[in-house]
Amino acid sequence: MAREYDVDKIREKLIDVLSPAKTGLTGIEIAEKLRINRVTMSKYLKILAGEGLIKQKNMGSVNLWFIEEGVDKLNFPADFFQVQNKYLEYVLAGSAREAHTLIRTSLHSGAAPAKIVGEVIIPTIEAVESSYNGGKMGRSEKNFLDEIISTSISLIGLLEEDVNPKKNVVILATDYQNALFAQAASAALRTEKWKVSLLGDMSSAIDVMFDIDLQRFLNKIWPKREGVMIIVIFSSKEGEIKFFSQAVDTSTEKFGKNLHLALCTKIVKKTKTGMDFVSSDVETLLQWCQTVFESYQNQ
Repeated sequence: MAREYDVDKIREKLIDVLSPAKTGLTGIEIAEKLRINRVTMSKYLKILAGEGLIKQKNMGSVNLWFIEEGVDKLNFPADFFQVQNKYLEYVLAGSAREAHTLIRTSLHSGAAPAKIVGEVIIPTIEAVESSYNGGKMGRSEKNFLDEIISTSISLIGLLEEDVNPKKNVVILATDYQNALFAQAASAALRTEKWKVSLLGDMSSAIDVMFDIDLQRFLNKIWPKREGVMIIVIFSSKEGEIKFFSQAVDTSTEKFGKNLHLALCTKIVKKTKTGMDFVSSDVETLLQWCQTVFESYQNQ
């Protein structure tokens, strides 16, 4: 019986039914309104509750279902601007539940994960960073808000599909400031079947042995040199960019022409080390990675 129903359509109808019901509805009432068998409806309610779209409250002997705050019917790409503003508002207010629910709703409404990263997550990271640098918040508050964003990124990562063993990428940040950007890019790439190795903040790895350490790591995760390997560096400091990019340069001869180096930075000044790609835009980075893979396939 359950096979006859499309979960996306049920989700949309459920939002329509529960949104105006400020006092909630019972499972029986929902089943009647959606004209679905009560047992089947009960299963879907549990599924959608697990997604964070709805919640259940016990009111005496009656169990009522409510829509989670922040859940709306969304249409993409038209609603990206609306989601961007709401998400930023929720994060700056420290409203973790509402922020995460909005990301879930966007994903279930068909928003492309890469677009959520590029048009919602990244601008919010930048806004929080700007507020911190401008003295509008302290380190404690920034860490708290960063954690809300980090969890939002993890929700996108849950959409991870089976990876393509020929699409390999290593992502690192040269400092704490860029770690969230690196995490966001990682989540987006995973949804596009990239095998991602996220190294996080690598500022503690700055020493003369890092190039050897990196080569050992590449040998472990890319032993057969199958497909392409892209190393992406997120950084905002010229010295760190030079150090890590030089470490990658020393590995180029050993690992061949299918090893590529990309840099995500707002620093305009060019470094002396060779870069295959330089941009501060994560969406552009994702597009470039796909272009590199397609070029490999056409060889």
